[in-house]
Amino acid sequence: MIRSPSLRIGSFLGVAFLLAACAHTPSTTSQNVAAAAVVPLDAIVPLPAKVEPAPARAPVRIDATTRVDACGDEAQKVARYFVDLVQRTRGFALTVDCAANKPAAGIRFVFHEGRDAYAGWYWLKADAGVVEVSSGSDAGLFYGAVSLWQLLTAHPATASSATHIASGTITDWPRYPWRGLMLDSARHYQPLEFIKKLIDAMALHKLNTFHWHLTDDQGWRIEIKKYPRLTEVGAWRVPPGPAAAADIDPATGKPRRYGGYYTQDEIRDIVAYAAQRHITVVPEIDMPGHMQAAIAAYPELGTGEKPAVSTDWGVHTYLLNVDESTFKFIEGVLDEVVDLFPSRYIHIGGDEAAKDRWQASKRVQARRKQLKLADDTALQAWFVGRLETMLEAHNRKLIGWDEILEGGALPQSASVMSWRGSKGAIDAARAGHDVVLSPSPDLYLDNLQSDAADEPSGRPYLVTLEKLYGFEPTPAELDAQQARHVMGAQANVWVEHMRTTARVEHAVFPRIAALAEVNWSARERRDWPGFLARLPAQLARYRALDIGYAESAFLPRAALAAAADASGVVDVTLSNQTGFGVLRYTRDGSEPDATSPVYAAPLALPAGTPLRAATFVERTRLTRTVDIATDASALRRRSSGELKPCRDNGLVLRLEDDAPLTGERPFYSVDIFDACWIWPQADLPASAAIEVDVGSIPYNFQLWKDVKHVVRRKPSTASGELQIRRGGCTGKPWLTLPLKTAVGNTGQTTLRASVPAKAKAGAEDLCFVFTRPSTKTLWVVGEVRLVAREAQAQ
Repeated sequence: MIRSPSLRIGSFLGVAFLLAACAHTPSTTSQNVAAAAVVPLDAIVPLPAKVEPAPARAPVRIDATTRVDACGDEAQKVARYFVDLVQRTRGFALTVDCAANKPAAGIRFVFHEGRDAYAGWYWLKADAGVVEVSSGSDAGLFYGAVSLWQLLTAHPATASSATHIASGTITDWPRYPWRGLMLDSARHYQPLEFIKKLIDAMALHKLNTFHWHLTDDQGWRIEIKKYPRLTEVGAWRVPPGPAAAADIDPATGKPRRYGGYYTQDEIRDIVAYAAQRHITVVPEIDMPGHMQAAIAAYPELGTGEKPAVSTDWGVHTYLLNVDESTFKFIEGVLDEVVDLFPSRYIHIGGDEAAKDRWQASKRVQARRKQLKLADDTALQAWFVGRLETMLEAHNRKLIGWDEILEGGALPQSASVMSWRGSKGAIDAARAGHDVVLSPSPDLYLDNLQSDAADEPSGRPYLVTLEKLYGFEPTPAELDAQQARHVMGAQANVWVEHMRTTARVEHAVFPRIAALAEVNWSARERRDWPGFLARLPAQLARYRALDIGYAESAFLPRAALAAAADASGVVDVTLSNQTGFGVLRYTRDGSEPDATSPVYAAPLALPAGTPLRAATFVERTRLTRTVDIATDASALRRRSSGELKPCRDNGLVLRLEDDAPLTGERPFYSVDIFDACWIWPQADLPASAAIEVDVGSIPYNFQLWKDVKHVVRRKPSTASGELQIRRGGCTGKPWLTLPLKTAVGNTGQTTLRASVPAKAKAGAEDLCFVFTRPSTKTLWVVGEVRLVAREAQAQ
């Protein structure tokens, strides 16, 4: 026997699977029924390649007394990982041994040493009281253990109950060799323990590539011993806005710095931790753009400026220059990077290299002409070629974003990660390059999962669970030979708008389960209804692993309308995004349970009814309870997320406030080109006053050429105003609310104005815009309320 490696499977306290699921499980009866049910062999995410049930054979019983047999180092290592995982999520400790005489019942892990096997292939057979997992691939044996763990956690169960696994055989292997997830640690630093938690979760979804975005304009996160200022200077910034400016560090007497970096010892730890879980860590050092943090540390790398580490989001224009001394710097960085990361691939970025400063630099242009290159795009292609030569000297392969295809012939050994749609992958594969599909917006997890008004910050292009599940990595435009260059798909977690690890978890889970099935399961095997049916068990596993997943796909949502007869009755329509499960509700303020009424048609409720709803699958709770306001005022208020942007071609973001420094912060939906909102058909006739909660956040965006789209309205006063127009957004303001009382308030301020009597002619659109005294501040709407005449009288 060998000792198992130190394994971290989340930050929960070894609670049994049932206890972790209890918050969403309404009755002991349903638990017992679920525990006694036979688990089918396809109750796994991602769905196995081939399942052959044996319904005539008795199911295999697994409980706390089951023996685990594993001989040889590889089998024992996997067996101990499996046992540790079961103990943490089922609450019982299985014993691992290597028996000379194989037991007649139990679990066996068998590693076929020396047998050729496709990486990740495994075989799981359940029959005659034994579940045997075998493979000639160490990764395959590991994935087989993960599948068996999923079968043992497919139904809620206690530490003392048994699981019955259906007899039959699973023959399984991955569709693609690159099954990736990218985490941006440059915009916001994440603690080491969170990185490990994410890697744990990746392994349990059979993902095998962790693309780690470690450098950008806003932060340099990797220790390079030859260039210490990269982390001494480049890893830190002072966040924008008055709240951060007022947060003084007593040690320095200056605003507190924000950031962090990973030491080389920590990086080696992460790489080893991932390797134990058959995950390769691919580092990204983005060049020649996205380098402002490095240039802030070593200004000689740029084109003459001395910028600070950026506090802005967007496309920056600070590029590395093309001097030989800069390539010496790059070589020194890459020497240490390849020593830290044994991955075959090193990602060099190559995206969004805005060349304004190259064009303005006499030195850069002289070098371009010396090299006889036609333009700066060709100069970048030459730059990429230099990087490829450096990596080849280390026996590594270059991979970069699809811009590396531009400007000249890409070295044949280089691979392309296609992010601007799939065209880059198509062009690269046709040219004989290996490709990874990672297109925006389809696989960009900073895009929101729903259009619900309470979704956290991100980009409001919707990438729902279903949309991601429907993604096909191999473009239809490729023929069979070209398609062989598709290595797989990768989802990207850009964190400009995910300040906390809780926001990252919300963005990643459960969409990572859809990504896993897209990458692993054959296209013809994928089945959206079947995936949904397997997802409740996966969500219960997340709860057991203390993973804060998003409920956006299943959470009840309500649409309210006043009854046509003005009787004080509110019509409530309930739904959820996927239509999966049933919605149960109560009207007395109590918690919905398995006996609560099932929603079947719109509800006509007296205004003020304490309506609560939750989604259930059969008799088991799937979501938390949602409290639905049905009072008359609920019909007369709109958050910024419920208002409409004023134009279709803007850049709408869901942004987090910069205050308070600790605790929860409000979110705002705003078009950063034109901060303008519309409330369609607002009920003015019954309104006596209008109230608007407004806030101010830093306007920290580098828009490059898109700056021409920004609308700035001239203020009438030094503080600026909120202007409200009727019937549209043109013409003179109907109401003007000064911002003087809001200036300097790091929280929200409520502005109020009476509705002129002559305005009460009928419902019509209301348009809300701010004048902008300063380009450094973005004024935003939090919520708008129309105060009814009756409420005003009270």
